[in-house]
Amino acid sequence: MNPFPVRAITLDLDDTLWPFAPIGARVEQVLHDWLAAHCPRTAERFPIARMRELRDELNAGHPHLAHDFSAMRRMTLEHAMRLSGDDPMHVDAAFETFFAERNRVDFYPDALAALQRLSARVPLAALSNGNADLARIGVHAHFAFQLGAREHGAPKPSASIFRAACERLGMPADYVLHVGDDIDLDVLGAARAGLRTCWLNRDNLAWPHEDVRPDLAFDSLTALADWLDAQHSSEQEEAAA
Repeated sequence: MNPFPVRAITLDLDDTLWPFAPIGARVEQVLHDWLAAHCPRTAERFPIARMRELRDELNAGHPHLAHDFSAMRRMTLEHAMRLSGDDPMHVDAAFETFFAERNRVDFYPDALAALQRLSARVPLAALSNGNADLARIGVHAHFAFQLGAREHGAPKPSASIFRAACERLGMPADYVLHVGDDIDLDVLGAARAGLRTCWLNRDNLAWPHEDVRPDLAFDSLTALADWLDAQHSSEQEEAAA
């Protein structure tokens, strides 16, 4: 790998710092149990599978909100309650139940130590299409800021969200390394926006594209932190020579 300067890192969250699949399954059950206790008609009419179908139907009818998972969840809950004859005043409490569980994450074993090492070297910015809340999760101190698709108004792989993060970091795009697991949303999106890219390939997959390749590819954040440490050590040696 040829060395290149990294002065800041933008970092994906779901399936990069923690696996999302267990969260996705758990939040739906927790929300359904809450509805069964507080909005039983909604829970009866909209069990988990049917609630998921309703959310998909509403997503299709409101493409302008496709990047705002929280708004779509609220809309789905309100619609389900109205259709079922429950009071939609329960939407806030139901959403809070969902959101609290959504932000109960189990980090990958390497993630927390690597976050500490990376943030000691360069500013980190969280860049996500999801609705995780770093303050609730308890790792916001490692990040300069968090920029989500909801706040920005467009999701990855839109070039604008990557460029907005670079502007906020005060860095040229080619000095910013984007790190994420998703080939299209993270690697291709960031590369087309002019950023350096790191594919976090925890599952040892084959890279599928010939025309675009990541600048870096690692199977853990520990390996990325090792690489960044080595880069900084090399830069310091060159500066001292």
